[in-house]
Amino acid sequence: MPLLEEGSVPRDCTRTVPVVIIGNGPSGICLSYLLSGYTPYLDPLAVHPNPILFRKLQEAKQLPITEQDLEFLCEGLEGRSGNPVAVLFDTLLHPNADLGFEFPSVLQWRMEKKHHIPHLVLGKATPGGAWHAMEGSMLTISLGIWMELPGVNYRDLTSGKRRSVSNDRATPDEISSYYKNYVKLMGLQKNFVDNTYVTSVQKLHRKERVRGYQQLQGDTHVPFSLFAENVVLATGASDSPARLGVEGEDLPYVFHSVRDLGVAVSCHGKLGSSSDPVLVVGAGLSAADAVLCALNHRVSVLHAFRKRADDLGLIFKQLPKTLYPEYHRVYHMMCSQVYPASPVANPIAPSPSLSPDYTSFPEHCVLSFQPDMHCVMRGSNGVLRVFKVSMVLVLIGAYPNLFFLKEQGQYLGLDPSRPIFCRQNPIDINPYTFECNTEPGLFAMGPLVGDNFVRFLKGGALGIASCLRKSNQASLRGGHKQQTCC
Repeated sequence: MPLLEEGSVPRDCTRTVPVVIIGNGPSGICLSYLLSGYTPYLDPLAVHPNPILFRKLQEAKQLPITEQDLEFLCEGLEGRSGNPVAVLFDTLLHPNADLGFEFPSVLQWRMEKKHHIPHLVLGKATPGGAWHAMEGSMLTISLGIWMELPGVNYRDLTSGKRRSVSNDRATPDEISSYYKNYVKLMGLQKNFVDNTYVTSVQKLHRKERVRGYQQLQGDTHVPFSLFAENVVLATGASDSPARLGVEGEDLPYVFHSVRDLGVAVSCHGKLGSSSDPVLVVGAGLSAADAVLCALNHRVSVLHAFRKRADDLGLIFKQLPKTLYPEYHRVYHMMCSQVYPASPVANPIAPSPSLSPDYTSFPEHCVLSFQPDMHCVMRGSNGVLRVFKVSMVLVLIGAYPNLFFLKEQGQYLGLDPSRPIFCRQNPIDINPYTFECNTEPGLFAMGPLVGDNFVRFLKGGALGIASCLRKSNQASLRGGHKQQTCC
C-alpha cells in the first residue's frame, strides 16, 4: 500500500514519516528511486576500466553497492566533485567519462521491495525542480546522457537522436520533460506531493517537525504538519539570486534571471534591434546565456564583469571548444571587443564608440542604476562611465533559500558565520553519508553540498540511501529504532 494517497500530504502532526525530502528536482527524484527499493549491484557481465576499483567491486559482488563500504570503494578515485561518493557513483554510471569515453554503466538495478523505505518528496511544482523555470532555448552545459537518472536512458525519452558531439547537449525543456516522465515510468508518483511549500523544520523530541502548506486549485492553501525521522535538504541553490547591493537595483528594468530576458524578447516590440543595449553583469555561464539570447534576437549587449578577460578562473577556460562553441564565442568577444580604456577621466573628451552588437567591460563594477534607465559603472582605473540601457540582467550567482530553518540554515555551513553558498560555503556533511555534522537526522545533497551538476549530485542519493538502509538493518538487529547513521 502506498504511504499516502497520491498527491496528498498528511495534515495530522501525529503522523511520522521515516524520510521527508524537501525538493523534487533531480536530487530528490534520484533519492526517491533508491529509497523505493531499486538496488544497485555490480553487473556480472561488466568490466570496469579502473582495475583497482573493479577488484574491490568483485570482492563483494554478491552485495548491493548500498551495503558495501563506500569509503573503501572511494579510496584513490579522482573526479570533478569534492564529494568522494559523487565521484564513485559517477564512475560506476559513466566509466571514464572525463576521458571522453561513453562506456556503459557497470551497475545492474534490481527492484527489491525489502529495501523500500517509506518517504515523501515535497516540491513547489511538478517533478523536475528548477529545470521547469530555466530559459528553454539554451543548451545544457552537460551532455544529455550525463543528465539522466539511473534506470531510464535519456536518449530513449528524447525525440531527436543526436549523433554529433556538439549536438549531444539538451535544452532545459527536454530535461524537465525527461525528469517528469522518469517519475511516472519508475512508478514513483505516490512518493511525490506537488505544489507544496515547506515553511518550518524544527527539531522536536529527536524528530524533525515539518510544517508548510499545499497549494490546491483555486489558490487554496491547505496547511500541514508532520513528524519525520529524517529530513533531506534537496532544494538546490538557485532560489535567491545574488545581488549587487547598489542603488537602483530594485528598479523595474533590473532583473536577475535569464528567463526574464527571454520573456522580454518574445514580447512583440518590447525589445529588439532598435532598442537601447541590454546590460549583462557577470562572467559565468548564465551571463553568457544572456549574451547569446540577446544577440540571437539582434539586441546589442553591454557586458560588465569584475575579472580580467584573461583571468584563469573564468569558467570558459575549463570548457572544450568542440563541445561548447557558443560559450567560446562569448569568451572571444569578451577578450576582443573591449571598450577602449581611457588613461584618465576627461569629461570633455568624446566617448569611445560602442560596438554595434556587443561591447565588453572587463574589471568594471556597477555603482548605480538610475530611474531614467542610465547605468553608472567604474573601471579599474577609476573612470566613471554612464550608459543608457533598455534592460539590465544581474547574473552573479545565487543563494539557496533555507528560510524554513533556524538562522536560514547558516549554522549548517562549513563557516557558520556566513550564508550557505554552493562553492564558497556549502553545508558541512559527513562525506560518505551526507548527514549534516551539526544536526543528526538532517541530510543535504546537490548544490547545497557543492555538487552543481546532475552528473555528480546523484552521489548524494547513493550516500543517503546507503546510510538509511544500514541504519534500518542495525535497528532490526538491535531490536530498537536508530534514527541516524553516525
